[in-house]
Amino acid sequence: MLSIRNGVTIEVWQGDITRLAVDAIVNAANVSLRGSGGVDAAVHQAAGRELLAACLALRGSTVGDVRVTPGFALPARWVFHAVGPLWRGGDEDEAGQLAACYRQSLLLAAEKNVASIAFSAISCGANRFPPLAAMNIALRTVEECLQTPPPALKRIVFVAFDEQVLRAWQKLLVGIS
Repeated sequence: MLSIRNGVTIEVWQGDITRLAVDAIVNAANVSLRGSGGVDAAVHQAAGRELLAACLALRGSTVGDVRVTPGFALPARWVFHAVGPLWRGGDEDEAGQLAACYRQSLLLAAEKNVASIAFSAISCGANRFPPLAAMNIALRTVEECLQTPPPALKRIVFVAFDEQVLRAWQKLLVGIS
C-alpha cells in the first residue's frame, strides 16, 4: 500500500521494524525507556547495550512524549522513543496522547533532518489500543503534519508487525492513494 502526500511517500510494510534501513524508527516505548517487551524489547535487543545506557541517561519520559537516541547497531541512525497511552476505553484523552506521539516524532524528524522514518504501531500491543482506531489517529495526524512537511522528509513507513495491525491498515487505506 502506497500513497504520496505533498511529496512524501507513505507506505505500509509488514515485518520487523529493527531491520528497516531508514533514518529513524519510532519505538513504542514505555515511560521507563528500558525495553520492557514487544517492539520495545526488540529494538533494545537489535540496537545493543548502548541503547539502554542512552535511555537511562534520559531518565524516563511521559505518556505522549517522544525522546531520541542514536540507533547504535540498528540500520536506523536514530530511535525516537514514543510513549503511547494505555487504552482505557477512549474517555481519558488516549487519542490526543497518541496523536502527540506522531506529531512530536515528525517534529523531531525535522530537527534531525530525517529523510525517512518508520513508525511502529504505537500502543497497539501491551497498551491494548484498538488497532483500527490507532491507525486512523496515526494517519490523520501524519496527514495534518504533512500540510507543511519537514523539508528533508521523503518517506514514511507504517510498520505492521502482525496480521491484526496489517488488516487495520488495509481496511483504513482501501481506496486511498
